[in-house]
Order: sequence, then structure tokens, then C-alpha cells
Amino acid sequence: MSAPIPALDMRQVSFIDVHYHAGPDSYVRRHSVLEAGRRYQAENGWVVLKNHLGCSAAQAWEARCAGLPVSGSIVLNEIAGGIDWRNVERGLCQHGEGAGRLIVHLPTVTGRFHQSRLTRNLSHPILQNRPIKPLQVSDGNGHLTSQTCDILRMARDYPIVVSTGHANREEVLLLIDAAEKFQVPRLMLNQPANPLTGLSASELFDLAQSSMVYVEQTALTYLLGYQSKEDFQQVATRVPRVVYSSDLGQTSQPDIADWLLQSQQWFTEFGLTTERFIEITRTNPITMLN
Repeated sequence: MSAPIPALDMRQVSFIDVHYHAGPDSYVRRHSVLEAGRRYQAENGWVVLKNHLGCSAAQAWEARCAGLPVSGSIVLNEIAGGIDWRNVERGLCQHGEGAGRLIVHLPTVTGRFHQSRLTRNLSHPILQNRPIKPLQVSDGNGHLTSQTCDILRMARDYPIVVSTGHANREEVLLLIDAAEKFQVPRLMLNQPANPLTGLSASELFDLAQSSMVYVEQTALTYLLGYQSKEDFQQVATRVPRVVYSSDLGQTSQPDIADWLLQSQQWFTEFGLTTERFIEITRTNPITMLN
């Protein structure tokens, strides 16, 4: 039998970052999983790994075996097997228990054109010669695919949080409607201010009137200039069930401690109350994941 995982409780940390990229990933990353875990531990935080190559659950399990506050997610891109409920089951087996719900990201490689402002390098020559094939959650006729609906239905019975991935605006609306129909308990709108989705604070405020909708606000969206200061401020101060994350790990972007310091400065400038700061950085992520 394997050694027991040390008892770790995300309710004991000061903040949770539900979106961080550690290596190996599709692009070169600043830190390995273990090093990222050590740095979040030093800040009394918890990190949820995201990986465009697929599932980070097994890496997170190994990190928790080392006593580090790390959990994982799965991204249902083509290279990882695509939008298939069995991939989610495998991820759950690898994730184990004691790390909260597994975040299941719908595809992030969709084939829709967007010229990223990030400076980054692919992590392996295979990805240059055989790039990840695009997948989308809809069929092109205004309907979600049956495979996507399977994932939504899973959320009723499995400890998962479904994330919209890089769905566009119309698909996000379809996903919310279907989630309400299927009685999905938690649906996270993945970085919805990003140009691939393009939802404004006022639109997110309306969408979040549905009690199962969680709205992710990433630091990276603002750092890259995809979102105005006014929109960021409105999301941070007004939108229900906001989950604040970094979406960092790139070698060209701030490290973890620098992101935390920058975030404090932003939120002070926005006039965020202490209660709201705790809500979006700790309370809402814990509620979503537990």
C-alpha cells in the first residue's frame, strides 16, 4: 500500500488560486509542480493546476504526498482525449480524495483565431509539427454537442466543477442554459473577459444571478490589456460569486509573490473592502471546490 497523504485542508489557507500553469505544459512554464507548490505554501495559499495538455490530477496527488497545498484539473483538449466522460473518470481516480472537486475545463484549443499578446514558447517540438487539434462545445448549428451535455450531466453525481474553457459568448450562454436544465450545481465561467469570450462586467452580473454560476476573474486578462480597469473593478466589486485567480506561470509574467503584491495594490485602488477581498480570494473558491 502507498503511504497516506498528509492531512491538508484548503479551509486553513489564506487564499486559493484556481488557475495556475506549472510545467510540463504545452508552453514552457516558470516552475515545476513541486516548486509552485512550495511557493504557494510559503504564501499560505493553495493552488489548482491547469494544463493544456490534459490532466494535472496525478501531479497534484504527488505534490500533496509531499505535503504541498496542490490540487489539479483536467482540460478536455484533443491531445488529452477530447470531450469524453471517461477522461473525467480517469482524472478523478488520479486526483484522489482530500483535494476538493476536480475542475473539468472544456476545450481551450478551439480553432478560433486570437493573436495572443503573450511571449511564450512551445514546450516540445511535437507540438510545433503536430499542434493540438481544435475542439468546440457546439456543433455549429447553435446546439451543444452530446459529449458536452454528458460532461454537464456528470456534475450532478461526481465531485467536479465544470469550466466553460475557451467557449465563445454564444456557447457560454448555451452552457448556462443547459446547466440549469440538467441541474448542474457548479459552472465556472473561465476567464470570461478574455477576447475569446468577451463578456463585460454588466453581462456577468446578469448571468451570475443564476446561483450555480461562478465567475473567474484572472489577473492575466488585465495584465495583457484585454480588460479595462473599469471593467475589472466592476467585476471585482459587484459581480456575485467571483473567483479571483492568476492564470500565471508564464516565464514572461509576474511570479507568485509579485502577483499577490500587485493584486493587493489593485484592490486597494479599487476600494475593495476586506470582506469582499476575502470573499473572492478565499470564500468563493472554497465554496466552489468543496
